[in-house]
Amino acid sequence: MTESPISSTSSADSSSAVTSATEENDLVWTDSLVTIDWEDLSELYKVAPLGTKPPDALRTVFNNSRFVTFAYRDNLLIGAGRALADGLDCAYIADVAVHPDHQGTGIGKAIIGRLVAAARDHKKIILYANPGKEGFYATLGFLPMNTAMAIWRNPDAAVESGLLRRPE
Repeated sequence: MTESPISSTSSADSSSAVTSATEENDLVWTDSLVTIDWEDLSELYKVAPLGTKPPDALRTVFNNSRFVTFAYRDNLLIGAGRALADGLDCAYIADVAVHPDHQGTGIGKAIIGRLVAAARDHKKIILYANPGKEGFYATLGFLPMNTAMAIWRNPDAAVESGLLRRPE
């Protein structure tokens, strides 16, 4: 993995990353995409494990998200998340990932907290949890939805993984 964009000030673009960074304990947080290493982000999703997400696809989805956040420790990317939002009614938190060496340390909770805070003025904030993670999100204030529905490109795979269920 490459160095954190926060430690670099060699260009004007990097300086904007510095102004959007905060340090908490030994973590450095940024909400800037300016110097994200997309290969590092792709690797994070792979090891998290949240599947294969190619760097170009990540660049597209993160650039099209209203809110993003990244966590670095010792200049390494160890956490990320994003939220799509319309500015008033609905925000959708997606792609929250924490490196396995740092899972269970509060970084995932902090990523969700930062995204929820950024989207706080929306009427509703939605996410879908990977099977088995629902309890974690419940501790952060999320409630199960009774009527959520989805259309997936590959519904059979989503049903098989437990993300979707067929109507009864």
